[in-house]
Amino acid sequence: MIHAEGVAEVTDTTFDEEVLGADLPVLVEFTADWCGPCRQLAPVLSAIAAEETGRIKIVQLDVDANPGITSRYAVLSMPTLMVFRGGEPVKSMVGARPKRRLLQELEDVFAAV
Repeated sequence: MIHAEGVAEVTDTTFDEEVLGADLPVLVEFTADWCGPCRQLAPVLSAIAAEETGRIKIVQLDVDANPGITSRYAVLSMPTLMVFRGGEPVKSMVGARPKRRLLQELEDVFAAV
């Protein structure tokens, strides 16, 4: 899996505890080794994880290794970014995007923290 520095990896086994049970909003990147745009997104997620510590938790889930969670949320395209708050998905975005645009799309998530 393309690992973004400072971003934890979750699995089918740890997802409910790490994501649904988290106190902060959680941004989950559904990713795969073969996904080019996922590689472009890795440094963006690393930067946001470092800058927004305490406001949002960012994790990655390898779709090939974790089919249970992938199918639970009907994820078909990589990368898919989903924001969870209070155990519920509240936002979903598909595709890589530059850091500034992603931060703009997350503004409503930060506003509710």
